[in-house]
Amino acid sequence: QVHLVESGGGLVQAGGSLRLSCAASGSFVSINGMAWYRQAPGKQRELVASETSGGSTSYADSVKGRFAISRDNGKNTVHLQMNSLKPEDTAVYYCNADVRPRSSSYYVNVWGQGTQVTVSS
Repeated sequence: QVHLVESGGGLVQAGGSLRLSCAASGSFVSINGMAWYRQAPGKQRELVASETSGGSTSYADSVKGRFAISRDNGKNTVHLQMNSLKPEDTAVYYCNADVRPRSSSYYVNVWGQGTQVTVSS
């Protein structure tokens, strides 16, 4: 079984920064794409940033220039550096990855449990 565990959420004032981390653990062969999503109260979950195994990144328009995703493939981790935070960035942030378990020939999509980010005005 594969798990993703997020850390780094918290309360920050507008204009501040936070760094989220997500570590994959369990029995797996490889990780393909990794991404961060967020879900604010009463809203649908949305893709914030993603990075392929080859290092290509993409961002939601609302976070471009403020957020940066990065992977450490050797440690099976992904980070989200969030700068110039705004109150509208308040949400639960989820890590997501396509992981190939040792018990399977296929990749499965795995979610973390989420970490709360609250930006006060």
